[in-house]
Amino acid sequence: MRDLLEYVVKNLVTKPDSVAIDEQTEAGNINLTLSVDPSDMGIIIGKSGQTIRAIRKLLTVRAIAENVRVNLQLNEPEGQKHRSPDVSS
Repeated sequence: MRDLLEYVVKNLVTKPDSVAIDEQTEAGNINLTLSVDPSDMGIIIGKSGQTIRAIRKLLTVRAIAENVRVNLQLNEPEGQKHRSPDVSS
């Protein structure tokens, strides 16, 4: 599972050396945490999240074939949390 994710992500990003994947396996569940360079976050997420959804779909198809469950978490860089829209009156 990790190899598939690494192959796909490293071929998408501009800094493949910064790709890090943490894999935790427990009771038929595989939890993957993906970290990329902050400049590549937009590439991995894609427009409206389409790219990360496609990556998750690929992992799900392989997980079904291997009879396991998979969860992919994208690790956000420090200080780069989601911003709420500025609402001024």
